[in-house]
Amino acid sequence: MIAASSLAIQTPKPQVSSSSSDISTLRERYQAAGQAHLLTYYDDLSSEEQTQLFDQLHNLNVERVNRIHQKATTCPSPMLNNQSATLAPLPEECFDSTLEASMDKTQEWQTIGLNQIAQNKVAVILLAGGQGTRLGSSAPKGCYDINLPSNKSLFQIQAERIVKLQQLAQQQPGAAANVTIPWYVMTSGPTRPATVAFFQENNYFGLSSQNIVFFEQGTLPCLTFDGKIMMESKSQIAVAPDGNGGVYAALRGTGVLANMAERKIEYLHAYCVDNCLVRVADPVFIGYCVQKNADCGAKVVRKNAPDEPVGVVCLRNSAFNVVEYSEIDVDVAHAVNPKNGQLSYGAGNIANHFYTVDFLNRVESFEGDLEYHIARKKIKSLDFQTGEVIAPKQVNGMKLEMFVFDVFPFTERMAVFEVDRREEFSPLKNAPGTGQDCPETSRRDILQQHVRFIEAAGGKIVIGEDDEQVEGAPTLELSPLVTYSGEGLAAIVAGKSIRTPIKVNSLEELASVVF
Repeated sequence: MIAASSLAIQTPKPQVSSSSSDISTLRERYQAAGQAHLLTYYDDLSSEEQTQLFDQLHNLNVERVNRIHQKATTCPSPMLNNQSATLAPLPEECFDSTLEASMDKTQEWQTIGLNQIAQNKVAVILLAGGQGTRLGSSAPKGCYDINLPSNKSLFQIQAERIVKLQQLAQQQPGAAANVTIPWYVMTSGPTRPATVAFFQENNYFGLSSQNIVFFEQGTLPCLTFDGKIMMESKSQIAVAPDGNGGVYAALRGTGVLANMAERKIEYLHAYCVDNCLVRVADPVFIGYCVQKNADCGAKVVRKNAPDEPVGVVCLRNSAFNVVEYSEIDVDVAHAVNPKNGQLSYGAGNIANHFYTVDFLNRVESFEGDLEYHIARKKIKSLDFQTGEVIAPKQVNGMKLEMFVFDVFPFTERMAVFEVDRREEFSPLKNAPGTGQDCPETSRRDILQQHVRFIEAAGGKIVIGEDDEQVEGAPTLELSPLVTYSGEGLAAIVAGKSIRTPIKVNSLEELASVVF
């Protein structure tokens, strides 16, 4: 069993020898699989390179790769072929909205969620494998600074929300002696060292290192269009991450699910690192899903317009799914629910999910039925005729990936939860200065939210003469350590004012600056 203090979980790779008989066996296996070309240059390699290639081929389930390729190319995913699919809106019994719910109902959900957290039954999965390349950064995206007054990274903002939520849950009747929300951080191979180092350098942002577990998402070989595995050198297969849907196999294969069992975790919140407004381990969402007895849940936001290019959570062939905007006919996209006047297909997907641990353990039973999606790419690879590595000018191969929502059709009790986009969703996708889903909009959305927190608590914002108000947002930053979602402020700010620009790091500091 893995110790609870594990900082990093790895599956040890078997030590294998590469004797002549072992090589012969390996050649026969790859010949039978139609992938013998991978050993073309084996005899020309140094001993170290031979060992590297042998180990990689020995540990690769080449037969599984062939099966995945065959399924992806001969049985196209419904994501890519919607000709025979029948779409239907979400059933009313599995859908609720914080935009419509009463304050009492929201409070009920929150209390249920806080009680689960207080009993140490809740953990968080962070999908953090991406790099900040589009943002002009070579660091993992979670290290990115969106230029808040505090210069906090995305990782720090999210970590401090966990710290604050643990404090709030600790106040619940019957809370455990030490309320803990374990944080399982999924990196990619390239981002793992920098991610771990960043956490270490920042002293884990106030969290215990014992409760932060790093693990890597899986990879799959890159393939030619006829299914041949590509190589990036004579001694190395070309591989790529298997998509955010690879989290399910990674949880099992790296021992994370076993770690959760040891900690007696029952419920998980999973999200992507690039959403600066994410409510990590959101007790309202968790409480809603627990009350619904859901095994899987999805947070969604209301589409701004019928033609907004976002995936929609709905039914496809009577099963829950995410359907891309491009797959929905214009008339269907504009259909309105006569009961509430909202779009029938308006549940915009934001990759923010709830799971029971039981469901995550069950994924293995239907993993063979999950779809892999083809991404056609320009892939630098070895030319087996010349032995040279070629950087192609045109698309020459494919990467196979799974999406995190591909498990939705297999859920037995799905819950869909609509939240306010302004409060919970501001993705960081694009380069600075692009004006949409970029660092400037992320910064604006956090600062505007903090203004709303103060005003909702009865306070008044006074714009200082030296406040530049970037993107029109008053420069008022409240640390997550001050408030998780606006709670605890009224006693301090009601009937009082606060002048910008200002950043506030504690309730005590807030009390000292209001007037």
